[in-house]
Amino acid sequence: MKTSADSSRAFFCEREFAEAGLETRIVQINNSLSSDRGILRGRHYQLGEAAEVKLVRAVKGALWDAILDLRPGSATFGQSFSAENRRMMYVPRGFAHGFLTLEENTEALYLVSAFYDSARERGVRWNDPRFLIRRPAEPLVISDKDAQQRDFDPAWHLEG
Repeated sequence: MKTSADSSRAFFCEREFAEAGLETRIVQINNSLSSDRGILRGRHYQLGEAAEVKLVRAVKGALWDAILDLRPGSATFGQSFSAENRRMMYVPRGFAHGFLTLEENTEALYLVSAFYDSARERGVRWNDPRFLIRRPAEPLVISDKDAQQRDFDPAWHLEG
């Protein structure tokens, strides 16, 4: 009889993150459940003292996760980076974050380093022509909030 062993790893280890020079302060863990495939969420972030580091991982189903560098003066400003399926995404401060569900009943956990502040929240429209992002599929569902985000305007998106 052939058997397989399940593997177990830490979702977050403060010591490993500190050794890598990454954020170790986690103040909140959020959960997101998307019932359908093709749901697009975000390109969200917060400004100033509310700016947060996020650790995002699908714990059920599958998602395509993407971040967009909005740090002024950064060598990678305007570039996006992505990960698929059960890989954890580290979202540094100054990056907008969003994802697309690839399966029904996709669940993601977010560990965040700062408390949510609605007055400091910003978002870049998912299809802003300045920051074209190649997704593995077209979105089938986009919330009104995400569909109505502004195209990038430094005066609002970075200074607000």
